[in-house]
Parts: sequence; structure tokens; C-alpha cells
Amino acid sequence: MYVYVDVLGLYKPGAVRGILDGRVWEFDITQTFAVSALAASLVPTLMIVLSTVMPPRANRPTNLVVAALLIPWMAFNLAGGEWIYYYGLGFAAELVVLALILRTAWTWPRSSAATGSFTRRVRDAERVPTLAP
Repeated sequence: MYVYVDVLGLYKPGAVRGILDGRVWEFDITQTFAVSALAASLVPTLMIVLSTVMPPRANRPTNLVVAALLIPWMAFNLAGGEWIYYYGLGFAAELVVLALILRTAWTWPRSSAATGSFTRRVRDAERVPTLAP
């Protein structure tokens, strides 16, 4: 959502002209700006990747912290007051997703006992003797 809001925002009258003039909102387009924008857009992608590869013990607090920090970051799009319905809808959609991430991370079991029991059942099922010819 974060990237879509920015990309579709390019259709706002004057947005491309500002970019061609070397400015985005109040910022000059420099290498520092580009690196910062790229780093900011990597955060949601990294959340997805890290959620799949990190162990549950590290995954829970990481999702809680990152999602909580992204809420005010996403609210920054509302600054300036232009196109409040467009950016408001984008923020609302992002807020719902981040709230679901926070809720899921908060209520997720603290131990991996459920995963361990599932793995144990699969392993035990593989040991079931079969009829040999």
C-alpha cells in the first residue's frame, strides 16, 4: 500500500512537474533523498521476508516494533493537507493492515509448542509401517 499510494500520487496535477524540477513535496531530489526513499520502501518488503525466515521468538517483537513505528511514518502522507481523501484512504488501508499485524503479533503464541507438536505428528506419521509386497 505504501508504494501504491506514492506511485498513484504521481497522477496528481503538478507532481511530475515538481519531480522534473528536482523537488518532491518540500524536499530536493538528491542521492540522499533517493536512498532514504528506497530504504523506507524496503521496510514493508523486509517485514514480509523476515516474518517467513525468523524464528517465532524474534518474529513477534520485531513485528510489534516495526508495525508500531510505521503508523506515524505512514501518517506523514497526510501532511500538507492536499488530496486528503486520497491520502486519507491510503493511510486508512495501511492502518488496517498494520493493526492486523500488531494484533496477530500480540496474540501469537509465545512458544513454538504448537509448531513442534505439528512437526512431531508429521514425523510420527512418516514412521507408520506400510504393507510391503
